[in-house]
Amino acid sequence: MIRPKNPIQAWHALVEGNHRFVSGAPAHPRQDIDQLAGQAEKQKPFAALFGCSDSRLSAEIIFDVGLGDLFVVRNAGQVIAETILGSLEYAVEVLEVPLILVLGHDECGAIRATMDANEGKLQANGEYIHNLVDRITPTLLEAKAQGFHEIDEITDLHVRETIAEMISRSDLIQNRIESGKLAVVGANYVLELGEVHQIQAVGNID
Repeated sequence: MIRPKNPIQAWHALVEGNHRFVSGAPAHPRQDIDQLAGQAEKQKPFAALFGCSDSRLSAEIIFDVGLGDLFVVRNAGQVIAETILGSLEYAVEVLEVPLILVLGHDECGAIRATMDANEGKLQANGEYIHNLVDRITPTLLEAKAQGFHEIDEITDLHVRETIAEMISRSDLIQNRIESGKLAVVGANYVLELGEVHQIQAVGNID
């Protein structure tokens, strides 16, 4: 595969890779030991992926890409933090990726924990688990205000609000989008099917 050089090519490469994965005919590109020598001195990913830490979201597998293709940043519930923004800015400015994908998934444990906390049913005691829940709670309250009560509806809204926060807080990312050099896509991964469904796009990917 020729490395995608713009947002359109990058998004199409991810979509095509996911189609191969879902169809059961992955190409497994650039995943063997022979690739290591060429990757050791310099990385050149064609997209950054900010997603949930869920163990079932192995980015290179579900998009059928290889070593060095994706710059992956993850935490539970894909919650924006300064370290996340710094990592994504690094991908955009230093590695010059033309695409950031924000990837949520159905039945997200972090979203479910936030829903449980809102109902007084959260069993976890960890201080930073509660901090994570606190960061997602505004999305939950906004979802309820809009009449959304199902977990996957809340997750979709969380992806949208994550993108909005990313762009509003990072002048670098916002400027790259406005210049046409970068696009940000929000999507949802359906665990049972393996499919990635687009939720939102900021910038040109068509």
